[in-house]
Amino acid sequence: MKHWEHFSHEADMGIRGIGATCAEAFEQAALGLTAMVTDLEGVKPLVHVELFCDAPDNDLLLVDWLNTIICEMATRHLVFSSYEVRLTNGHLDGSAWGEKIDPLRHHPVVEPKGATYTCLTVHREGEIWVAQCVVDV
Repeated sequence: MKHWEHFSHEADMGIRGIGATCAEAFEQAALGLTAMVTDLEGVKPLVHVELFCDAPDNDLLLVDWLNTIICEMATRHLVFSSYEVRLTNGHLDGSAWGEKIDPLRHHPVVEPKGATYTCLTVHREGEIWVAQCVVDV
């Protein structure tokens, strides 16, 4: 059931995470973010990074989560292949596993600049959760 997907949006790219829980949907959205940059299969989970975010609602928390990941990728020169999210009352405790980006091996396609409020939604559809937004690339 859980998966991620991209959707087109003008010059930018949308990401959508889908899961059985809101936390799973956030994890899948993060994988979709990484998949914008490189093939997830080629990223080894060698480095562990703890990530934390707070926001008044899940929509804003998703944007903060993705922007925290983008910041970590840019400042630490990392790319991630695995995520774990724990959500509690507007607080996100997250973990990411990945490695230093190697341009010759990872062949980065784009550099995400930031998650936006465009097409932003975190909601439940029956038995699944959907977390999506557009990322400026």
